[in-house]
Amino acid sequence: MARLEVADILRAQGQVWREQHHGHISVGQYKVMSAIERCRSASLGGHVLHCRACGHDQVAYNSCRNRHCPKCQGSAARRWMEARQAELLPVDYYHVVFTLPAPIAALAYQNKTIVYAILFRAAAQTLLTISADPKRLGCRLGVTLVLHTWGSNLSHHPHVHGIVPGGGISLDGERWVACRKGFFLPVRVLSRLFRRLFLEQLRLAYDQGELQCHGDLDHLTDATTFAEWLKPLRQVEWVVYSKRPFAGPEAVLSYLSRYTHRVAISNSRLLRFDDQGVTFKWKDYRAKGRARYKTMTLAADEFIRRFLLHVLPTGFHRIRHYGLFANTCRQANLGRARALLDVAPSPEGGEVAGTEHDRVSSTAVPEDAYVCPDCGAPMVVAEVFAGIPWSRAPPGMDCIE
Repeated sequence: MARLEVADILRAQGQVWREQHHGHISVGQYKVMSAIERCRSASLGGHVLHCRACGHDQVAYNSCRNRHCPKCQGSAARRWMEARQAELLPVDYYHVVFTLPAPIAALAYQNKTIVYAILFRAAAQTLLTISADPKRLGCRLGVTLVLHTWGSNLSHHPHVHGIVPGGGISLDGERWVACRKGFFLPVRVLSRLFRRLFLEQLRLAYDQGELQCHGDLDHLTDATTFAEWLKPLRQVEWVVYSKRPFAGPEAVLSYLSRYTHRVAISNSRLLRFDDQGVTFKWKDYRAKGRARYKTMTLAADEFIRRFLLHVLPTGFHRIRHYGLFANTCRQANLGRARALLDVAPSPEGGEVAGTEHDRVSSTAVPEDAYVCPDCGAPMVVAEVFAGIPWSRAPPGMDCIE
């Protein structure tokens, strides 16, 4: 029996859902639905593989390679991991998570580009500021941040995962400063600075007229009301936590690649799709032990709505690098770090990963990339066939971002 996929749900109910929600779907959401529905189907074209040893033929359809597609992230994660391999340092790495309070999630959904960018900046600035404090580490840190916008039950839950080495280059550039064994930075200090930086930047964006408030948030268009709305958020504790270091630098990339290319829900979590709706596995982090692992059933309409909550704005980078890892100076900083740590330089000639490796520049298929399922011999591409042309956006639609 074939495994259930998000694509199956969209193919079965996507058109009905689009008709019911016409006028309330963004162009980006239309494109994601269309891409996933067509992924690895004849409509995208493909190629015929032939085994010269036993004569076996096999049809392989092209992938959509959309960054929101559950089927297309495995190969993207592997490419990203390979590109980062040479950048590992022989030190402990820590996993830090910065989470936005629930009241801000609704505002973030209506202003994804602005609020998600503020989330990145505030989290990065927090780590760089605290690590540079002579009372803490007194060093320049390298930070990789990855945006996730979902909870395990597909709710809108914006947060960033940060992977940082346990130390950095001293402010004078003359030595490597390592953090205390098993301890990175004080979480409470991180939390309070993150809260202040985020709210300051959010208020600035509001004052500059960059934020939109619609529907249930329409009352926030009044400046006095917005100021009152912010007050409780300055008093509550914001969730920031740091996990213990990884089991060696090599474990970092394997772990991080799962985060960098994760989507709102993987196909492996889907259990059933029937008249009752879509049943899937989820983890309740408020429970403990085995009680955390539960199942949830949502009507197909609600499942699609929740899945599409997490479509990112076109061109928005969900993986970003700061400090020592900033793209403009990464190689020079890594070279200096290796020299201070007295380790061999990284191999030359490898491609440096950019801000995000979600796309493939070439569709060429290596002749040794496939193995015959019958005899195990290499298969070659015998024929390539084109897909069915399609419109990149539904004609005449009245959509909102």
